[in-house]
Amino acid sequence: MSGQSQTTLTFTVGPDDTARAVGSGSLEVLGTPRLLAWLEAATCAALEPDLEPGSTSVGTRVELDHQAPSPVGAVLEVTASTTYVDGRLHRLTVAARHAADTPAGRPGKVVATGEVTRVVVDAERFMSRL
Repeated sequence: MSGQSQTTLTFTVGPDDTARAVGSGSLEVLGTPRLLAWLEAATCAALEPDLEPGSTSVGTRVELDHQAPSPVGAVLEVTASTTYVDGRLHRLTVAARHAADTPAGRPGKVVATGEVTRVVVDAERFMSRL
């Protein structure tokens, strides 16, 4: 594995992504659980090109600061960058910001920052332990 991967994904906040919809609050803004899912999707995408056949990665630790609200319609750019590798363990810095062409929210505003730790596992072996 090269260990130095970066990925950016783009998501648009919809009605099903709000705090109210995901059960993490009462407001019609991006819910933290959905934001975390998007950030984890970026970490998976960052690691995917270097995975051996039959391998996958599993999340083991998350540190997230959700710093600003995003209304329905906001377009977010979500980035994951590998910052540390020790064998199967990978730490990735994650960030989300409003895209420059977003119809809602302030363009370029940082929405969240954090770190996600993932461990590469053999998928079949991992599932056989359940």
